[in-house]
Amino acid sequence: MVIRIAAVGDVHLDEDVVGRFRPALEELPGCADVLLLAGDLTRHGTEAEARCVAREFGDLGVPVITVLGNHDHQCDEVPQVVKVLEDAGITVLEGTGTVVDTPGGRLGVAGVKGFGGGFAGRCASDFGEPEMKAFVRTTRESADALTDALLALECDALVALTHYSPVPDTLAGEPLEIYPFLGSYQLGQAIDSAPTALALHGHAHHGTERGTTPGGVRVRNVAHPVIKQAYSVFHLGGDQLD
Repeated sequence: MVIRIAAVGDVHLDEDVVGRFRPALEELPGCADVLLLAGDLTRHGTEAEARCVAREFGDLGVPVITVLGNHDHQCDEVPQVVKVLEDAGITVLEGTGTVVDTPGGRLGVAGVKGFGGGFAGRCASDFGEPEMKAFVRTTRESADALTDALLALECDALVALTHYSPVPDTLAGEPLEIYPFLGSYQLGQAIDSAPTALALHGHAHHGTERGTTPGGVRVRNVAHPVIKQAYSVFHLGGDQLD
């Protein structure tokens, strides 16, 4: 049996672009069992922009699950943004998980926004100024929350959903200087701590689509500027991933 997962991130909706994705989204029930959104749903994280997201991604005929991104935090209206999305039937994850029954089996999705920090050999360390230690502590706490959420789910197939990248592979094309602000190896460790079948993220607009964690989990960057379509669809079952 196969579970069909549609995914996209970094749609950056506001009133000016509402409707851009909707024609393709209307076709989702015929090609996917669930839609996962990898953060940066809005431009500036306002309640008004969240209502645009609700109009675009609400009532699609398939479950919609999301994490927030850094843009969704910009205006410090996260509680309002989350409420608007949840009122539209969109599940918002942050250190939490959910299980969806699909014709191909029970799909578990665990999600966090994630944070920066960098990757092996080129990462920030929990040392020095309080500001640096707070930065690294945020990354670690996010990764720990993802670990806990992944391990708590009982399902047939397990997916990790983040905004920040868990691997450097999918950042290829971005300037090396900003890798520490695009993701963290600790997210990759969290993904490898569970029997994760697939990891999806956004954030890296100039990155690469495909990567792999050190433990062999397949990673896909689904940022809209990378996939250049309304969503990608992954067929998850056995050892297959399309």
